[in-house]
Amino acid sequence: MSSSFVRDFADVDASDTDSVGGKNASLGEMLGRLADRGIRVPDGFATTAAAYREFLEHNELNDRIRGKLGELAAGEVSLDHAGRSVRQMISHGKFPEAVAEDIAEAYAALAGRSGRDTPAVAVRSSATAEDLPEASFAGQQETYLNIRGRDELLKACRRCYASLFTDRAIAYREKHGFDHLEVALSVGVQIMVRADKAGAGVMFSIDTETGFPRVVLINAAWGLGETVVSGSVDPDEYLVFKPLLDRDGCLPIIEKHLGGKEKEVVYGSGDGGQPTRTRRTPEDKRLAFVLDDEEICRLARWAVLIEEHYERPMDIEWAKDGETGELLIVQARPETVKSRQRQASLTTHEVRGTGRRLVSGNAIGSAAAAGEVRVLTEKISRQDFPEGAILVTTMTDPDWVPIMRKAAAIVTDHGGRTSHAAIVSRELGLPAIVGTGDATAALEDGQEVTVSCAEGDQGFVYEGMADIEVTETDVDEIPDTRTGVMLILANPAAALRWWPLPADGIGLARIEFIINNAIKIHPLALTGWDDIEDGETRRRIEDITAGWDDKEEFFVDRLARGIARIAASRYPHPVIVRLSDFKTNEYAQLIGGETFEPREPNPMLGWRGASRYYSEEYGPGFALECRALARVRGDIGLDNVVVMVPFCRTPEEGDRVLETMAEHGLARGRDGLSVYVMCEIPSNVVMAGEFAERFDGFSVGSNDLTQLVLGVDRDSDRLAHLFDERSPAVTRMIDALIREAHENGLPVGLCGQAPSDHPDFARFLVEAGIDSISVTPDVFLEVKQRVADAESEGGGTEPRGGH
Repeated sequence: MSSSFVRDFADVDASDTDSVGGKNASLGEMLGRLADRGIRVPDGFATTAAAYREFLEHNELNDRIRGKLGELAAGEVSLDHAGRSVRQMISHGKFPEAVAEDIAEAYAALAGRSGRDTPAVAVRSSATAEDLPEASFAGQQETYLNIRGRDELLKACRRCYASLFTDRAIAYREKHGFDHLEVALSVGVQIMVRADKAGAGVMFSIDTETGFPRVVLINAAWGLGETVVSGSVDPDEYLVFKPLLDRDGCLPIIEKHLGGKEKEVVYGSGDGGQPTRTRRTPEDKRLAFVLDDEEICRLARWAVLIEEHYERPMDIEWAKDGETGELLIVQARPETVKSRQRQASLTTHEVRGTGRRLVSGNAIGSAAAAGEVRVLTEKISRQDFPEGAILVTTMTDPDWVPIMRKAAAIVTDHGGRTSHAAIVSRELGLPAIVGTGDATAALEDGQEVTVSCAEGDQGFVYEGMADIEVTETDVDEIPDTRTGVMLILANPAAALRWWPLPADGIGLARIEFIINNAIKIHPLALTGWDDIEDGETRRRIEDITAGWDDKEEFFVDRLARGIARIAASRYPHPVIVRLSDFKTNEYAQLIGGETFEPREPNPMLGWRGASRYYSEEYGPGFALECRALARVRGDIGLDNVVVMVPFCRTPEEGDRVLETMAEHGLARGRDGLSVYVMCEIPSNVVMAGEFAERFDGFSVGSNDLTQLVLGVDRDSDRLAHLFDERSPAVTRMIDALIREAHENGLPVGLCGQAPSDHPDFARFLVEAGIDSISVTPDVFLEVKQRVADAESEGGGTEPRGGH
């Protein structure tokens, strides 16, 4: 039914924001315009702004509310007093008979459509100035779940009306210049999704930390979605790459993080008590993902459809019905932080001189701040919180916003990337670290610390006040060059932050960094689990692989997702992934590594790179690397990944590596797979023609090549004055390689620090006709300019392509 006081969702659309508020207008819009695209939205209805205003008029509240808020504006009463007084006025009000009757009739009609006498409903607030792109009111008003029957529904509606005047909502409207009585409140009444028997969460059609627009971020927890929204649990986190969602056979999930999910909200007893209750999540559910891969991708497709329909990035709440298995969308609003930032500008923070690492968690934003810790276990008055302090607490809710505005950074024990603390921190432009687990215990009141979110997905709190350097780069001012300038990346967590840079791809992505940081376990300790006898080592491996029945699959999945995240950041440009190049002493430092690694007098010249891959001893570990790379290119769909073989001493060794790769599903040329070889040994230059017959390109590793050409240990302090990539012996090697490679139609790149340290070396490379230069992101702009200058002076040739 529809009337001046109540309208079915089916009868409203995006043009009805003034009548039913942003949330309810959006629900009606999706029901009417996106249902035929497969998106499911629960049935329901909305009370109108007219019903709210009739309620105020009937109870003679307009003048009383304006008077009390006038006292607040004049400084005669506190915000706490004014808000409490107005809420009490509304709570004691009575519904006009016509409004109450229309709500009751609409509920009865909803019951008829659902086939239940008194269906459980979600009762959600929807302010008429809410969820607009220019004014984020997320979390300002209340939601009540599992409400049954006419009387309980009317009570919940009245509580929603009162929530328009919470302290935080009053303060927010004051700050943004909204007239308190011009803003009205609509109540959405929606059939409950039985997420208490499954799970729910939030998703964004943009990466909330970097603004990378080509992914969907999904958070999920067991039970009703309040735990995710409030940040009271650490949810699962999934990242899906949009461009490959519609490719047949692909599941482009580039990140799957298993959250702690310590609590779940379920239905209450139903005997007149609380409609919902919170309980500890059973251990088996905590160790399981809430969604399977197909469900993750289905939600991501819906997020793309919703974003395309609204023509802007969206913040969406979803739920899974545990009785029917259906996924449904229960809210959608514009994303209001990253989507408004200027994409042509890149602000970076670099933290120098850090002290001891104290705690870590999910990094929100990419900034850093230093200050004194203020540990709070309960909310205090805004006046009592010192300006510029580091707020450390268990979790936040909307009542904490006045304090959060005064903080330099925020650190919480609990919460994920879509928790209240995370959302508000982004809106305020503050660095925050959420889900640390123990910040309130590990940090002390008054302690000087540095909060760093500038190192990727993981944020760290360091002891002491470090130096923080802020750099602003205007991407529009970066010159074009014929010579490719690519990035060197190792950390998947930081890959997306550099997406605005106009790089020509990634010239070096190091597998060993992912193994060292995301896996931590020696691959042979997983393939040879039965050979691990040390009890402490077995316990550590069991802890890290908790939730994984197949320990080899743990390695393959974690490595594949890490590579995929890096590759997605540059797709479809080439991303050259170097196979693992640990030395034996470095491999031994991985968990379980000492069991499988020999002790070598000179690991730099020992069992490393290509020689390991085809060996009987390391073969099972290399097979895991190949499986991960095959999954990235095949199952995930990122076929821009190029594989690179390091430290390949002879062409015959190259043959053996290629044969071994093919045995594990990575045949050169199949499905467009290119395989490069690193040039870091003089034999690679001397026999460049033979290597060119076997590989698709070369990449100069300038550090190792210099070391072996000059016979200088690159790590020796005593010989540092002799180590110079600009030595004629080294530059002649590079020049010879470029000429030989180009004669064979192959590209050559160089990865290293020298082009950023030495302008003359960058000029030499351009003049020699190098196809690409790969550098770390922090010096990309500097090197790009040097390359442009060298080209304008007449250096360089047309690129050979492929690099």
